[in-house]
Amino acid sequence: MPTHIPQAAPAPTRIAIVGGGIGGLALALGLQQRGLHCDVYEGVKELREIGVGITLLPHAMKQLAALGLQTQLEPQGIENLESVFFNRWGQYIYREPRGRHAGYALPEIGMHRGRLHTVMYQAALQRLGAGHIHLDHRCVRVEQDAQQATLHFQDSEGKPRPPVHADVVIACDGVNSAVRRQFYPDEKPAFGGINTWRGVTVYKPILTGKSYIRIGTVETGKMVIYPIIDNVDGQGNQLINWTTEIRQPQRGMNDWNQPGRLEDFLPYYQDWKFDWLDVPDLVSRSSVLFEYPMVDKDPVSRWTFDRVTFLGDAAHPMYPRGSNGSAQALIDAATLSDELAKGGDPQQALARYEALRLEPTARVVETNRTVPPDFIIMKADELSGGQPFPGTIDDLVSEDELRRISDAYKDVAGFSLQALK
Repeated sequence: MPTHIPQAAPAPTRIAIVGGGIGGLALALGLQQRGLHCDVYEGVKELREIGVGITLLPHAMKQLAALGLQTQLEPQGIENLESVFFNRWGQYIYREPRGRHAGYALPEIGMHRGRLHTVMYQAALQRLGAGHIHLDHRCVRVEQDAQQATLHFQDSEGKPRPPVHADVVIACDGVNSAVRRQFYPDEKPAFGGINTWRGVTVYKPILTGKSYIRIGTVETGKMVIYPIIDNVDGQGNQLINWTTEIRQPQRGMNDWNQPGRLEDFLPYYQDWKFDWLDVPDLVSRSSVLFEYPMVDKDPVSRWTFDRVTFLGDAAHPMYPRGSNGSAQALIDAATLSDELAKGGDPQQALARYEALRLEPTARVVETNRTVPPDFIIMKADELSGGQPFPGTIDDLVSEDELRRISDAYKDVAGFSLQALK
């Protein structure tokens, strides 16, 4: 009688994630949740709460809730009540409710980016185990053949680390991705002459204290302002996140890693003193100040190269408008986790992921360039000839028309009320 010889179970897919930011950690948590193992390789030696504010829109919260993080995150920030638009003279243009206040099942939350990252990092350490999170591993290149991919790393001092072998590699290493650069070596960020400065200020609540505020346009100076920590000093003041955007092509591109200087942008806002906000005062009191260029990259026709694919800003760098970069990275992570969890050839899973996400994210990139959420203010300025308007905004444009502009952006970005029901 023939002896039955049991077949060995196939070896688990070795998944390497390059980058431990929001996208990389979301992917790691999503894979773990679906029973898949992975390792995360992050370039920094120590993770600290750095950066400024971030807004978690309902489609971002949907993905974070699915990862079991909502109850931890909600108390860390401020739930937005409304989004409000003004022109550069402080004249009211449009207001709409947000998150739960607009009928969504999930909130829209403004919070410190460092707090979000800390919650995700601690969850990854707990669920994956510290042995699967590798700090001080800066990826310098990836090689691959028919059997596997090989990742090469350096530490923070530039010394080589032992190579790592994997079946698939997901590049989550941001807008300046070293992995993407291998496949697009001549690619450069697209800079349209717009520079930004960002900071946070301890300040009294503005409007409702739960308002996401946009003022002006990039042609004459634009501000985005929202609170991220309530009663930060025990005296009722909030930590207010603010961002400026100014088109100034004669200046050249801002640096990525340099502290900002007030004198480079404050003159644009010197007369922005409204009965509801003194913008120069808010900005001048900032405890931190960073400068960045407003850049993205032209959408490409391909993210996946055999065993390697891109995710988040490494895949689709976009203007930081509409709070959409992190949301799209979170959706990428959920989509790729689902495809890898189906089993079979992992390279085919990468290809399916690309097919599902490449076109939708390209539309967001293009829309953020041409018809961003603040197109509402651009429309009002066009109708008023760039001047203060007499009377009210209703004399220029109907509220229904402004709502149509707002809803069109939500449709493209994937967070219309209907899409999330």
